[in-house]
Amino acid sequence: MKIIPPEILLEAYAQGIFPMADSGEDEEVDWYSARKRGVIPLNEFHMTKNVMRIIRQGRFEVRVDENFREVVKACADRETTWINDLILNSYDILNQSGNAHSVEVYKEGNLAGGLYGVTLGGAFFGESMFREEKEADKVALYYCHQILKENGFTLWDTQFYTEHLGRFGCKEIEAKEYEKLLEEALKIEAEFTL
Repeated sequence: MKIIPPEILLEAYAQGIFPMADSGEDEEVDWYSARKRGVIPLNEFHMTKNVMRIIRQGRFEVRVDENFREVVKACADRETTWINDLILNSYDILNQSGNAHSVEVYKEGNLAGGLYGVTLGGAFFGESMFREEKEADKVALYYCHQILKENGFTLWDTQFYTEHLGRFGCKEIEAKEYEKLLEEALKIEAEFTL
C-alpha cells in the first residue's frame, strides 16, 4: 500500500501546503498552497435556523473518528474528485496517529453525512464533506465548529473560499495574513474531541 508518510504531510500542512490528486484514478498527488486562503473565523461562524432546528430536534446522531475511512470514501464518491487511493490511505494513517479526524452524522445507524480534516496544534484544515441525507453535511459543520471552539483551536482553514462556505462565515484572506494565523495556531496544543 502506497502512502504519503505522515511526517511529510504534517510538515507540508505546517507550511500551508496540501496535496490533491488531479483525478481520483491515479496514485500521484500535486502539492498546493493557495495565494488567497479560505478560513472560517471561529467567532464569525453561523448556521441556518433550519439546521439549528434539526439539531435541537435530535434527528441525527453525531460521532467523531468512529468511521474515518468511510467518511473519506464518501467524500470521494462524486463525479470529479481530488481524493484518490493514495490520499485515502495516507489520511487513514494520519487518523490512526491522531492528526486527522472525522465528524460523522448518522441517521438510524447509517452514515448520513460528515466531514474530515487534519489537525496540527490549534489549526484545523478542513478537507472535504459529504451528505447522503438533506442537511447532514451542515450538521457536521456545526458540530465541527463546536469542537474547535470548545477545545481552544484558533484557525479553521478551508483551503479555498466557496460561496457555499461563505454562507457559514467563510472568508478569503491574503497569504501573508494566513501565514501569521497559522504560525500562531501552531504554538497551541488543542485536542479534537466532542
